[in-house]
Amino acid sequence: MRVRILGPVEISDNDDWHPVTAGRCRAVLGSLVARAPHPVAVDEIIDDVWQLRPPGSAPTQVYGYVRKLRSLLGDRDGTVLSRTDAGYVLSVGSLGVDAHRFETTIQRGLDAFRTGRLEESRGILDEALATWRGEPFHGVPPGARALEMAVRLEKLRLAAVEHRLQARIDCGEHAAVIGDIQDQVSRHPFHEHLWRQLLVALYRSGREAEALHEYDRLRRTLADELGTDPSQATREVYQQILDRSLPHPPHPPVRVSPAPTAPIRQLPPGVPDFAGRATEVATLAAVLREHDAPDAPAVVVVSGAPGTGKSTLALHLARSVRTSYPDAHFHLNLAGTSPSPREPAELLATMLHGLGRFGHPLPESVDARAALLRSMLADRRTLLVLDDAAHAAQVLPLLPPNGESSVIVTSRHTLTDLPGARHLHLGALDPGDAEDLLATIVGGARVAREPAEARAIVRLCGYLPLSIRIAGGKLVGRPCWPLRELRVRLADESRRLAELSLGDLDVRASVDLSLRALPADAALGFDLLGLLGPNDQPGWVLGALVGQADHEPVMDRLLDAGLVQLVRQDAAGQARYRMHDLLRVYAYERAVGRGREICRQAADRVVRQWTRLVEAVRRGRPPSMFDALADERPVGLGAPSDDVVPGLTEPAALDASTWLAGERHALLDAVRLGRDWALAAPGSRLAGALAPLYDERALHDDWRTSHEVMLTCGGLEPVARAALQRGLAQVMIYADEFEPAADHLRDALRAYESAGHAMGSALALAGLGTIHRFRGDTTAAEECLRRALATVVAADDPPKEALLRGAIGRVLVAQGRLAEARPWYDAALRLARHSGDGHREAVTLRDLGSLEHGLGRPAAAIGGLQHAVRLFRELRDERCVALTLLQAGAVLIDLGDHGPARAALTEAGELFGRCGLWDEADRCRALLRHLCGEVPARVPGGASAPTPEPAPIPGGAPRSSSAGRRSVLPPDQRKVPDPASNR
Repeated sequence: MRVRILGPVEISDNDDWHPVTAGRCRAVLGSLVARAPHPVAVDEIIDDVWQLRPPGSAPTQVYGYVRKLRSLLGDRDGTVLSRTDAGYVLSVGSLGVDAHRFETTIQRGLDAFRTGRLEESRGILDEALATWRGEPFHGVPPGARALEMAVRLEKLRLAAVEHRLQARIDCGEHAAVIGDIQDQVSRHPFHEHLWRQLLVALYRSGREAEALHEYDRLRRTLADELGTDPSQATREVYQQILDRSLPHPPHPPVRVSPAPTAPIRQLPPGVPDFAGRATEVATLAAVLREHDAPDAPAVVVVSGAPGTGKSTLALHLARSVRTSYPDAHFHLNLAGTSPSPREPAELLATMLHGLGRFGHPLPESVDARAALLRSMLADRRTLLVLDDAAHAAQVLPLLPPNGESSVIVTSRHTLTDLPGARHLHLGALDPGDAEDLLATIVGGARVAREPAEARAIVRLCGYLPLSIRIAGGKLVGRPCWPLRELRVRLADESRRLAELSLGDLDVRASVDLSLRALPADAALGFDLLGLLGPNDQPGWVLGALVGQADHEPVMDRLLDAGLVQLVRQDAAGQARYRMHDLLRVYAYERAVGRGREICRQAADRVVRQWTRLVEAVRRGRPPSMFDALADERPVGLGAPSDDVVPGLTEPAALDASTWLAGERHALLDAVRLGRDWALAAPGSRLAGALAPLYDERALHDDWRTSHEVMLTCGGLEPVARAALQRGLAQVMIYADEFEPAADHLRDALRAYESAGHAMGSALALAGLGTIHRFRGDTTAAEECLRRALATVVAADDPPKEALLRGAIGRVLVAQGRLAEARPWYDAALRLARHSGDGHREAVTLRDLGSLEHGLGRPAAAIGGLQHAVRLFRELRDERCVALTLLQAGAVLIDLGDHGPARAALTEAGELFGRCGLWDEADRCRALLRHLCGEVPARVPGGASAPTPEPAPIPGGAPRSSSAGRRSVLPPDQRKVPDPASNR
């Protein structure tokens, strides 16, 4: 094993075990373990770790914790904890996790118990329980998925303890096991199964009086604490002890009903290539086995989307438990997805005929037939499989009237109105189980020759049993085909569904059975949801698609039909929905079949509604150089309607950082939607509206993607294209890609000048000035910035003027013209305060502090830096707080104030660590070591000459998380904040 979460969390690097002490690092590990071996998106990890209020630096912190986990694992090349397009993947194939081994071992032990191999079961369960070192995750407040896993593991542990105790009782160790049972009863005082074991063990050990005393103690405990009495099963054991009739067989006797002359056996043959679903089968079997209501049968409902294998699972479950129901096995197809579902009267007649009512007239009414059925089943232990139920009304008249019978129902609907039922929603197979199913159908040797192709085939089949069976059937019928041939065909999304058809098996036909039962508005909603990408979406998007404010009834119908999945609640409290990939492909086909104009109008409503929401989130945020899109609106960029869909409302957004973290992927899907349907103006406006938010949160990959996507859209107006090029150039500047950035800015400048767009020209010049400054050409940088400033002053735009004056001040500092720089900074500060731009005010105060420090006046520098820290704290900008504290720490060292310096540098180091800026954290540690007298100081600033800012250009995170790009600038002149950025 390499990961242990049963107790204190530890990771092995193959040489030694290392504790994971940081709480959030353990929570990230818990999120990965709980979903392994599936990929976990960064947003899902953030939801798990921070839940409702993640900090703005949460994505960067996640990257840092993943990096820490890889270090503990010795995973230098990222093969154990890898990154895919869908998120991070913990490879359980090469990485043993004690919890996974614990679950697998216990299931083997329970299987051995159920088949009567008691000694073997005891040994296996002892082995499993030996790995339990304590509470899962050791007290870390886990996210929802890790918490579910912890609860499941605790329940499984208790089941293992109970079965191990029962195996010892059945092996005759009655006296030896009493102490262990009493210990468990003290831990679980309301778990009656343990009490029944205790009563039996005491009685069989000759301690009858103690058994009666323990029963009386249980009765008082339940009455005092819960206001209830012991269950019927426990009362029966008590009565048998009173009567001294408790038999020596291990379990209390069950009531034996008169068996029919000829037991009824109507279950169809099993499915020979059944694979996977071990957890689901075990869960449902436990529900049936542990059912103890005397007057009602155990009822389980298996629901799910088309093609998930509900009927196959139900039949497999029924055949695995059939020996517990010796009197009658029924299997009825209720035809719930057909145009004419079977009526209860017909179904009752089928069952009554099976019970021998041939030659006798049946009652006419449904109620009378149901009463007759109950009479005939009253003393029979019956197993009833009801496949493809349309609604609860089909099922209720068929239920047996005793607690020794069980009913297994499958339906594409949830049937939540079926009293007392336990529900299991069936999703896609696990990837490993899906590969096993394919191997079972086509042969293990064939899959082993092309394992990567097999993995791709089951992935393209959406891990759905139906589609895998079709794919496997095609391969069986084409033995000369390499698996690669089918993989290539399935990879083409436009023909995938056509390939997934074989005889009577057809994915489209299976989905159609659900669709034809939907009303027209729900069918339209299903089709139009196919236009969106694979990421989850908030529910209001459906309302925008169909142009209907009250979208919840439509969504409820799609959920009930299993055509849409409710995947989670986000930080804003919104339910989020997703379509299975194959359903989405089919929905897209159907949407396109409705006509291009219908699709384009739906896409337009979605894009404009997102833009409306983005602009609402931006209100009240600090001004940005990329808010200039509003100035560019008159030339080619129309504003979104204030009321895109009358009456449609989105939930109130949280702060911009939290909201953006939750909607990142859906927003990029909306940008792509604009591109795909040639919505040049609305799509460009959405991408442009997102730029300031991306800039604030340093989401440079998203920023780049949104602009590159829209730049491929046909029909862009020249000014709209220029605005997108300007935004893309800024991202490239952050990534040190100066040549392509300059090309984009020159193109944008030409377009602005041709259109007579003065402000656009000024902003393009500012961007070029940034590039010149980073390249060390300060003369060209100053020329560009002064030209841009003249336009901004003429337009009376104080926020932009403040930013540009500060930028010119930095150029003057870089040229050594310190005295000339001061008035530029002072003017920038006045303008920022006048316009209420707190962020620009703080940045300028930090620049002034650096200037004063460079001039050898640390006492004058510290006041401005401390004021800047206060402002950044109010704005909740942790990264800028850390940058300013680092500069302040250097100044305080020069002043000899070592106590405050140590406090500032310690906090800065912690904040840099949380943001994943490890180089800056190292600088803090270097200065702290200097304070302790370990090394000479290398202080940013110094008394003789100004130095560049000790951090990468602002943006809230390393400059790029993309592979191949530097995340932190080297310590040279380029560390001056970028004048083309609001940061």
